[in-house]
Amino acid sequence: MNAVALNEVLRHPGIWRRASSSLPAQRAQPTGFAALDAMLPGGGWPLGALSEILVARDGLGELSLVMPALAELTQRRRRVAFITPPYLPYAPALAAHGVDLAHVVDIDATGGDGAWSAEQCLRSGGCGAVLFWLPKADYAQLRRLQLAAETGGALGFAFRPASVAHGASPAGLRLVVDSDGTTTDIEVIKCRGGFDARRAARLRWRA
Repeated sequence: MNAVALNEVLRHPGIWRRASSSLPAQRAQPTGFAALDAMLPGGGWPLGALSEILVARDGLGELSLVMPALAELTQRRRRVAFITPPYLPYAPALAAHGVDLAHVVDIDATGGDGAWSAEQCLRSGGCGAVLFWLPKADYAQLRRLQLAAETGGALGFAFRPASVAHGASPAGLRLVVDSDGTTTDIEVIKCRGGFDARRAARLRWRA
């Protein structure tokens, strides 16, 4: 194809050309951490998407990572749902982070119904954010959760073990949280729209 013909094709309104300076804008909810927002293409947690937070072990402050977003959502009277968390959410700690407890629900879905409950909450459109823990999940299950988040426009936070980081996932964002005993590292291993190589992919963070 010669240059003239190529230019004609590229001028077609149905053709998207990547700008050399940036990736396409993404709808996002700020994380509340400026350094983390700067790492992410949309400047925060992707809205209408599944975000996987892959944790090397419990107790690295992984829940603190989402607290500013939860606080902002509940202060706008958006519901936040916890689906069978491994530890009972401590109400005074949530309130200390600015979370309005009147808009928080804790759903006990023991017995294998956690993923189903999360999918219904994400799809409903009635939740601003849904948090759930999936030690084991296959691609098809994660795909249903991703589609449910897209349908409901919610933030979906799936907490999973870091050991699944090398597996395929349809999630819009995947972070790995690890620690060397002194500081905590957050690494972006996947994000919707692709990752701008000019951004750092790893962040030293203190919960």
